[in-house]
Amino acid sequence: MTAALAFTTNEASIVYASRMMEEDRLYFVAIGGPPLLAILLSKRLRTPEIAYVVEDGTIAPQMPMPTPPFMIGAGLSSSRAAAWTDMNTVDFHAGLGYIDYGVLAAVQVDEYGNFNSTFLGEDYDRPARRFGGPGGANEIASLCWRTIVMTRLEKRKFVRTCDFVSSPGFLDGTPGARERAGLPAETGPYRVITERAVFGFDEETRRMKLIAVAPWSSVDEVLADMDFAPVIADEIASLDPPTEEELTVLRTDVDPTGRTISGAWITIEEVAGGGFRRAGAEVAATS
Repeated sequence: MTAALAFTTNEASIVYASRMMEEDRLYFVAIGGPPLLAILLSKRLRTPEIAYVVEDGTIAPQMPMPTPPFMIGAGLSSSRAAAWTDMNTVDFHAGLGYIDYGVLAAVQVDEYGNFNSTFLGEDYDRPARRFGGPGGANEIASLCWRTIVMTRLEKRKFVRTCDFVSSPGFLDGTPGARERAGLPAETGPYRVITERAVFGFDEETRRMKLIAVAPWSSVDEVLADMDFAPVIADEIASLDPPTEEELTVLRTDVDPTGRTISGAWITIEEVAGGGFRRAGAEVAATS
């Protein structure tokens, strides 16, 4: 497939998340936004047999393409669902171990995968900025086997301490922290996906671990946009750019309105001998 040379930050993170979806798995996702679009893109291109549950209680809908412009409360977004239940019922299913992955978006995330979607600033009553809140994200991050978090790579988002913890990761990172808080054993954050890097979590320390970087960025550039130093994998994988096919499906079928995929543009160019770099970036002189 042909690599695209221009795409938005949101398009890149949606594509990278879609590539991680696994066939024959059940996903728990918010009703709208990049996490749901990643699942729909994966179902269209790679994993037609995956199913997802949304936080209003709809189980395994068959979303029509193109997707409806408003997915929250829309009849078409629940089309041909296996069941229509309620939030409590699908949360019970997650608590019983029936849901493999939760996929969520975050305003802030810390080194142990705890994340914030409530407010910014130290004052809960008079915050610097208030958001819509976690909705069902707390239950999703608490009860699913693994949680995938999507956000942009910015220092104000990758913070040492969240202004407010809306949803739990590995809490303070100590062994058994989630279990002591009453959460199911062997659950927790799995991946943090951005437009330029992907992170996992170290099995011993539970700290965030850099595992992949886009070829037009670098490890140093990624670290410069974080407020804490993650664990660095022994081998850093390279993230292939979104392909023209992925972007065509994303733009014409999955989000034809462009409401969710909009973002800052990333423009890259191919490098002689293979690879990519940011368009216009200077190349170091060689002797």
